[in-house]
Amino acid sequence: MMDHEHIVSLYRSDKHLYERFLNSVYNFFSINPALNSGDLPIIHSMKMRLKDENHLIDKINRKHSTSNPITADNLFERVTDLAGLRVLYLYQNQFAKIHNQIMKQIHDEEWAFYEQPKAFTWDPEVQEFYESLDISCELKETHYTSVHYVVKPRASSTLSCEIQVRSLYEEIWGEIDHFLNYPYPTASIACKEQLRVLSKLTSTGTRLVNSIFNSIEEYNHLYEVSRDSGLCYTKEADISSEKSGGASITD
Repeated sequence: MMDHEHIVSLYRSDKHLYERFLNSVYNFFSINPALNSGDLPIIHSMKMRLKDENHLIDKINRKHSTSNPITADNLFERVTDLAGLRVLYLYQNQFAKIHNQIMKQIHDEEWAFYEQPKAFTWDPEVQEFYESLDISCELKETHYTSVHYVVKPRASSTLSCEIQVRSLYEEIWGEIDHFLNYPYPTASIACKEQLRVLSKLTSTGTRLVNSIFNSIEEYNHLYEVSRDSGLCYTKEADISSEKSGGASITD
């Protein structure tokens, strides 16, 4: 019989180490100027947590099997989300910049991957986007969508932190799904179908937000080009023109 208390006590004794590493990962994202500067920072918000001990017992029970048991010797290898950070962004184009900063940490040997990044998606176009960044994709039956990274402070370390990166729309879906399906999936067929529909609406919303920001970036680019060519109305001239019914062109 598995000794849950002994296994949990191992986590409890190392919990401060996980907390310290988790804080360092959080700080990397929170003070990184590449992700937090400008009128619209790349990172919208973040959440972090250490796994609750009761949730750990639940996870051990779900993952444990006689052919592949979770023991005191392999706990930290089998359970890689004892520390977790969720990074939220507003629209899809921002994701690549977050991904690039994570990969830079790996390249600079500030972190090491416990396992390669994985994207969970059901959308073929989104899958193509992730694969263009060399991120492997997997389809979950629930239509769960997010990108997961599991990082360590160095290659030889047993500490790990799971980083989930997702859009705000995906976060809304994820919170609802988590309430209904975690740690045990709902038995309601209606709820499962409704969650699939909500997942498709989530994808539509994410695409629309991305399209909106693509449009404003294109508009701003054209505005800058026309201004540099001397053919652009100033804001003051536009206002004056509206009031007078005419147009005023700057020199």
